[in-house]
Amino acid sequence: MEEKLQKGKSLRVRGLRQRWMVNTVMPVLLILLLTVVLFSVGVSSYYYMSMRDGLEKQAQALAGAFEEYFMDGGYAGYITKAQQSTDTFEDKGRIEMQFISTSGRIQASSTSSLTVGTFPGTDDINRAISQNRMEFFQGRDPETGEQILAVSHPLTFNGQVKAVIRFVTSLRFVNRQVMVTVLFICLVAALCLAMVFISNLLFINNVVEPVAVVSEAAKRISAGGYGFQVENKYDDELGELVDNINNMSLKIGQNEKMKSEFISSVSHELRTPLTAINGWGETILEDPTGDPAQLRRGIRIILNESRRLSTMVEELLEFSKMEDGRFTLRLEQVDLQAEFEDAIFTYQELFRQEGIELEYEMGEGDLPLISGDPERLKQVFCNVLDNAAKHGGAGGRIHASVAQEGAWQVVRVRDFGPGIPEEELPFVKQKFYKGTSKARGSGIGLAVCDEIVNLHGGSLTIGNAHGGGTVVTVQLPTRE
Repeated sequence: MEEKLQKGKSLRVRGLRQRWMVNTVMPVLLILLLTVVLFSVGVSSYYYMSMRDGLEKQAQALAGAFEEYFMDGGYAGYITKAQQSTDTFEDKGRIEMQFISTSGRIQASSTSSLTVGTFPGTDDINRAISQNRMEFFQGRDPETGEQILAVSHPLTFNGQVKAVIRFVTSLRFVNRQVMVTVLFICLVAALCLAMVFISNLLFINNVVEPVAVVSEAAKRISAGGYGFQVENKYDDELGELVDNINNMSLKIGQNEKMKSEFISSVSHELRTPLTAINGWGETILEDPTGDPAQLRRGIRIILNESRRLSTMVEELLEFSKMEDGRFTLRLEQVDLQAEFEDAIFTYQELFRQEGIELEYEMGEGDLPLISGDPERLKQVFCNVLDNAAKHGGAGGRIHASVAQEGAWQVVRVRDFGPGIPEEELPFVKQKFYKGTSKARGSGIGLAVCDEIVNLHGGSLTIGNAHGGGTVVTVQLPTRE
């Protein structure tokens, strides 16, 4: 059995781990991938745009100087100044400066005289000449196959393009820098993903597995392991959950124990009056012309036991209605004092025959009518009086009263018996609870009475009276 539970727990934890990983790690992975892509694109764009912007500024500055000071001196003057410019170009280690004719041929270059007379073959030159504006090219050099960035600016004289200034730089170092930056970003993203993965594993170990333990405990309880307790090693919400599971298990165990005791008690309570009825019925049937006093005694016992059976059956029916929500009231204007007095008069003679004196104290003046169900209220009064006789009849006296106290009409019934042990007082209204009392009963009468009084908006309290005995107080609201 334990092996089965462990297997079930392992499967459940594995399933929880998979779902948790899919629902947490995958979204984080997608977000990181999107972040890496966007950041990489942004970084590369920043580097390339910064480099292009620098080349364009140099080309604009040099083209402006040439157009203003050197283009009107004729071709010879232009060539001379172009060669001087390429020879004295300070940044020739990184950037190549070229002067190109309108036919696309290099006239002067800052890097090598070998390139003079060649044709670069990139379309930025033709576009700059044809559209008379600065153009750029980014891609592979047709001659060397190297990744380059080139900016071409037209040189004009009298509105006519006479030549092109071109700045060219290799993208090898920039590409390397971009690659290093992207790799660094990927490393950071991988570290973030690893941290998320590890934190999720820790979370699963610290949360999901304990939840699986609690789930197995709940399964064990539902399978009949009432009273089973889970070891509580947590001081957070999980600890509170474990405490709640343990309390639920304990209460279910207690309720099951009480229910079993209730079934045993009801079986005994039903068997005792039935035995008496059957016994006296057979006695009377066998000797119908016997002693009249004995005959009357037998009939009285049969009637008393039948009445007790009827009461028990009524309690069971009321309890069944209360459990499945069919317990309702038929409200009307009720004279509470009259209903209580009817119960008093009903029980006075019965108690007298049992040697119990029932004293009744009437309130001052007539009490106003209240909204209530007369049959249900009389059921409460009869049950309370009957309990007083069963549990406190040894005192030989019961005192009952009804009075108006503020906004409440209060009924009190006190017996002078041994009272109720203090540790049992909080539970006497619970269903099936009988405590240490050996008196007959099902243990549900007071639970039904408490429900009836609560539905009326009142309260039913039970306590020990000063001087001994038990006092039951029923408070019902007065509604004008």
